[in-house]
Amino acid sequence: MRGPARPRRGGSSTEKITACLWFDNQAEEAARFYASIFRNSKVGKITRYPEGAPGPKGSVMTVSVRLDGQDFLLLNGGPVFKFSEAVSFIVNCATQKELDRMWERLSEGGQQVQCGWLKDRFGVSWQVIPTVLQKMLADRDPARIERVFQAVLGMKKIEIGDLKRAYARRT
Repeated sequence: MRGPARPRRGGSSTEKITACLWFDNQAEEAARFYASIFRNSKVGKITRYPEGAPGPKGSVMTVSVRLDGQDFLLLNGGPVFKFSEAVSFIVNCATQKELDRMWERLSEGGQQVQCGWLKDRFGVSWQVIPTVLQKMLADRDPARIERVFQAVLGMKKIEIGDLKRAYARRT
């Protein structure tokens, strides 16, 4: 197994895999929005379209952004492709307070769906999930797993207290 990405020539670090998100023309707005939500985040380099490129000369082509340690590249590629739920980003939250904050901020102007899923105002799908959920769903007791799963199905935003009550309940 390989270790973490090592600095390359010039002292910069490049991740092995970076997610690239295709926007119509909102890449910079999206990068600033996401960086305002996630701690330890920063909008990085912005590149612009040159003369003769598919986008208007001088308009934003790409924006690099680091969200809580994860690198993303946001591309203004035009209206050709749209986001779908086939790709989503999972936000693991340790507390209900953190989950509530992430849920509210990411869903501003978007759509709250079900089971911890939402679409932000750009159409990107997110799963805002408490870290305790994976532990509960990995339990050895199938009845506990079923109760927790059924509780999740009945929620939009996940409520940790409700999960814990479903997990602890005896049938």
